[in-house]
Amino acid sequence: MAPNFFDQFSSPTHFGVPLIMVALTFPWILYPTPSNRWLENRLITLQNWFINRFTQQLLLPLNPEGHKWALMLSSLMIFLISLNLLGLLPYTFTPTTQLSLNLGLAVPFWLATVLIGMRNRPTAALAHLLPEGTPPLLIPILIVIETVSLFIRPLALGVRLTANLTAGHLLIQLIATATAVLLPMTVTLAMLTMTVLFLLTLLEVAVAMIQAFVFILLLSLYLQENI
Repeated sequence: MAPNFFDQFSSPTHFGVPLIMVALTFPWILYPTPSNRWLENRLITLQNWFINRFTQQLLLPLNPEGHKWALMLSSLMIFLISLNLLGLLPYTFTPTTQLSLNLGLAVPFWLATVLIGMRNRPTAALAHLLPEGTPPLLIPILIVIETVSLFIRPLALGVRLTANLTAGHLLIQLIATATAVLLPMTVTLAMLTMTVLFLLTLLEVAVAMIQAFVFILLLSLYLQENI
């Protein structure tokens, strides 16, 4: 029976209960809780350094009003990185390969930025729909185009994260299957394929971290346009 490479993206169930909730809550258990001691261990020190550096980079393009979102965006960034990296382990499930989950994260945050802009700066928020100096004949067309581009932003966020992780997982499974098939036939070619698999796994670790960062970076840019 031919293997179905897309079975790895179906949500596993146990006694009829979907285990995606376990996969979503498990990353928070892995991170140590900071204590009140003056000196922390190396793991907590590294964790705090990473969070501080990311928060500094995140707040660079934002004005002081956008600094209120630092805790929320940093938490979401760590959450996405954890889910993406845990999904690279054998016999695990990656929730961020599900478009429904990614849209569930993208739509509320995007909608919050739009509502903040409409509440605090309605004139400037609506001005994004029509660039300055537009010829009168192009005004209706540009308004429609800018409105469509505004509403397609959360879809682009979710599809980008889903497509990159799905493509990487499929490539890893295809090359791993080719390695297992070639190993009894020719060891040399199998070792070459295994080397490619190792390099691809390292690349997927980088992609998992970069895609989480891009997701948060685009959200911060959308926020900057509306504050």
